[in-house]
Amino acid sequence: MNGAGAAPDVIERAVEAVLFASEAPMNIDEIRAHVGAEADVRGALKALEEAYAGRGIELVRRGDRWHFQTAADLAHLLRRDREESRKLSRAGIETLAIIAYHEPVTRAEIESIRGVQISKGTIDVLMEAGWVRPAGRREVPGRPLLYATTAGFLTHFGLSSRRDLPGIDDLKAAGLLDPVDLALEQAGLGESDESDSAEVETATEED
Repeated sequence: MNGAGAAPDVIERAVEAVLFASEAPMNIDEIRAHVGAEADVRGALKALEEAYAGRGIELVRRGDRWHFQTAADLAHLLRRDREESRKLSRAGIETLAIIAYHEPVTRAEIESIRGVQISKGTIDVLMEAGWVRPAGRREVPGRPLLYATTAGFLTHFGLSSRRDLPGIDDLKAAGLLDPVDLALEQAGLGESDESDSAEVETATEED
């Protein structure tokens, strides 16, 4: 593609075209494979991020990957009128939180933190949603499977990276941690009812 001597605007246009045509977020090495190994991809990404700021589409970074998306404040314009309601059990919510804060983590470690066994279906649901993925095996006897969150998890919850996850103080301030529940959990007396569920609203996409 373009060599190192190409004008910066040419590199920016090339990076823009590659990201626009890509079906999935791309990291810098993947972009360089298209625009040239010597191209200043980081500089082009920064320039494009600034150029698209405040527009209907924006260039965003999720982890170490970049992609174009509809501006967050305009996303509601593209939702279908009919939304599909997906049930995520309390066990699912807790399991997802444990994986996000402790990844990579094994099933046994998740169960140790929750203080109760989880069914195989709980992790399956999170994987089907595209929020959790297998992340290798821990090199201990039995080589248990490790689980981690995905780029889809970051995108769905509007996070640039796991560093943006709220801390305990943030959760308390937002009223998302009940002081009584927190005290019970710290005492190892948390409920183990897998049937409690919460509604998670996800908009279905047009084909």
